[in-house]
Amino acid sequence: MTANAHIIVCDDEPDVRDTVAEYLQRSGFNVTTADGGPALRKLMTEGHPDVVILDLRMPGEDGLSLARYLREHFDVGIIMLTGSAGVVDRVVGLEIGADDYIAKPVDLRELLARIKAVLRRTSGRQRHNHKAEALSRHLVQFGHCRFDIEAHKLYGAEGVEIAITPMEFRLLKVFAEHRGRILNRDQLLELAHDRGWDPFDRSIDIRISRLRKKIEADPSKPEVIKTIRGVGYLYS
Repeated sequence: MTANAHIIVCDDEPDVRDTVAEYLQRSGFNVTTADGGPALRKLMTEGHPDVVILDLRMPGEDGLSLARYLREHFDVGIIMLTGSAGVVDRVVGLEIGADDYIAKPVDLRELLARIKAVLRRTSGRQRHNHKAEALSRHLVQFGHCRFDIEAHKLYGAEGVEIAITPMEFRLLKVFAEHRGRILNRDQLLELAHDRGWDPFDRSIDIRISRLRKKIEADPSKPEVIKTIRGVGYLYS
């Protein structure tokens, strides 16, 4: 887990910064240093570290502001360093998203143990986030319904499965893949791979009408799959 992990040490005190960086490098980490907010922000745009060790009290932008910035924009472990023993700083730091908090003077062995613990936790968090991202890619909201592309299933607001035909599944999949784009009847039939269609076939309208009864709150006034008069249909 620690092999090749990238750590950024951000501290305005050169002695502390260099001592911590040297120890962590000897412990097998890839370490980069920053002397304050501007340098840290620049490093974050150049690469994604696994953990940032962040001094609380620095001139200019302080550690709390930087921790808030990191938590809002990056999935990274954050360990706060402080020379203050104040409980308020510790609580505030943890509340804005720091993963751990350690007081100066830093015991390097304790810091190493804290880093390994944070890496274990953030590794699990990242796996969870990746699963959530993968899940969101194949779960699509159609009004009050959820369409599971991978499972070929449609679920109502209460989580109860709603039966759909193979053609209805293909139509939902086409709309999900072309959200915000107007599709005419020919495009829908072609994209849904209905090989038996006729250029003058209006059955697509009937199929979409049936589909609306399953996904629209009011099928007579569709808001999910809209009719664009004279053009086609739009999933918005």
